[in-house]
Amino acid sequence: MSDVAGGAGAHGAPDGVGAERTPDGSGVAAAGAGPDGVGAAPGVAGSAGADVLAPLAARYAAWHGLPAHAVADVRDEDPDDVRAMPVVLRLERDPVPSRTPLLEAAAAAAVAVCLDPRAEPGGEWHEALAAWVSGRIRKVARRARGAHWRAVQDLPGVTIAVPGPDGVARAVGRDGTAGSDGMAGSDAVAEVRALLPCRVSELPKTVSRLQISGSDLPADAPGPPPAGVPVLWLNPDVEMTVGKAAAQVGHATMLLASVLDAEQRATWARDGFRCAVRTPSPERWAAMLPDDPATAWRKRGVISVRDAGFTEIAPGTITVLAEAP
Repeated sequence: MSDVAGGAGAHGAPDGVGAERTPDGSGVAAAGAGPDGVGAAPGVAGSAGADVLAPLAARYAAWHGLPAHAVADVRDEDPDDVRAMPVVLRLERDPVPSRTPLLEAAAAAAVAVCLDPRAEPGGEWHEALAAWVSGRIRKVARRARGAHWRAVQDLPGVTIAVPGPDGVARAVGRDGTAGSDGMAGSDAVAEVRALLPCRVSELPKTVSRLQISGSDLPADAPGPPPAGVPVLWLNPDVEMTVGKAAAQVGHATMLLASVLDAEQRATWARDGFRCAVRTPSPERWAAMLPDDPATAWRKRGVISVRDAGFTEIAPGTITVLAEAP
């Protein structure tokens, strides 16, 4: 389980609805290039899901000001009200997806759920997302294949596929876009479905039966990131399984979306929330780390993900730097 609160004083989320099985839980996002610019001060303004992500922007600076031990302090949480977003990685035995496209699909899927029109106030997803985002934005990555993968397509969420060598992310679902079974087809490099967050204790059996451990893939060599898309730089000094990294890049795209203005978010949504995930050299990472993460967005267009350290890594570790194009 990966956890980022995004600010000081984060508490367990208030009561809200969890994920429910629906006939059509698919999401839609178009393929294309990344956003055309950035520069907005932290804050959220009127677009699909903007109200849902507002707490992240509001808490961001305070979260980075906490001492490391404080980011892992959950004594104020009600254990029965812990919520998480399930992130389901499609890991077939053959073909096995490459690590980087899978992480890019996970990053796009997480933010796509939050900026889906159904996340707007009054929408069918709003209450569940608002309850989750108002607390710690935990994500739990699970792996699925075959019939189990097809089964999660019936749960509310968004599936992102990164197909072919072009690396373009696009949404697929049960609406006929990618076939009646929700599969992207033989050209798909990687597929991930991010589901509507719910209380961990209320996970549907379709999800709870999926394995969490053992989700790892070997490193690959994706080459330079394409121009014009956000780049999510993974900390090269920290070893993370693909499941842990998938949660971290999902945090990164959510935080990035929370500080974009309405036009930038809309452009990114039309482009399918395309992004690039890369691992820099330790020397480049050290040079990229901002002296003050709280002001790095205004000065450099960089957002930092600081993990609570519940799994795999130490509390307070910066796991991802999200760099706007």
